[in-house]
Amino acid sequence: MTQVPNITLNNGNTIPQLGFGVFQINPADTAAAVRSALEVGYRHFDTAQMYGNEKEVGEGIRESGVPRDEIFVTSKLNNTFHEPDAARDAFATTLSDLGLDHIDLFLIHWPLPTRYGGDFVSTWQTLIDFAKDGRASAVGVSNFTEDHLERLAAETSLVPAVNQVEIHPYFANNSLRKYNSDHGIVTQAWSPIAQGDVLGEPAIAGIAARVGKSPAQVVLRWHIQRGDVIFPKSVTPKRVQENFAIFDFELDNDAMSAIDALDKGEAGRRSPHPDVFDWVG
Repeated sequence: MTQVPNITLNNGNTIPQLGFGVFQINPADTAAAVRSALEVGYRHFDTAQMYGNEKEVGEGIRESGVPRDEIFVTSKLNNTFHEPDAARDAFATTLSDLGLDHIDLFLIHWPLPTRYGGDFVSTWQTLIDFAKDGRASAVGVSNFTEDHLERLAAETSLVPAVNQVEIHPYFANNSLRKYNSDHGIVTQAWSPIAQGDVLGEPAIAGIAARVGKSPAQVVLRWHIQRGDVIFPKSVTPKRVQENFAIFDFELDNDAMSAIDALDKGEAGRRSPHPDVFDWVG
């Protein structure tokens, strides 16, 4: 079986660099998708309270027969539960729904600086408590900018293990990636192929033809060589397998530079900016 590289977190734990995402997978289809992914070789699963399928992720893991200690599970705090007491209750529900006594990584899903009086610091302090009591092996954040991270550094004692943010060839997010790296924070890239929109790019298609891989495999390999943790999502068995088969080739410097050149900066961002995103539904 293909050996997925591990990246060491700032607390000494490791995270598989390639995972399987379950965003927008119907709960009714999630357990089967997780079982199929485990059969292919995935051992890292990324879910969230907001996705509504944590219970089914846990079901798929249990039904697979794969030992728990071989699997890395990430979930995220729903935007409606940022107050400390609500966060504690929500975290307990996540563990119950997943059927786990601990989770490998738990994240604040969005900073929501225009909500809760701008107080994402007390939310982070609550996640630190989950790490201290052992119910979360690591804690981190998602969609945090440099300014948000600077505030956590100034007001709390623990640097996030991970910052999960939008990254793809149209929005390489290089400044934030550098900040993360400089401060010992692992970067996870969500929407790594921009929901497929980058796959028709002539530069990517040309590289794919040259190396004998699909455009999606080329883009995922670009992320891997940059050091990002990625978790592509698909319920199509062929594509699930294809997304896993990215460790038997490398992109040369010219190919990496050609994909780098697709970056549009802030104009390439597809999601709302974290400074203004305030959805809590």
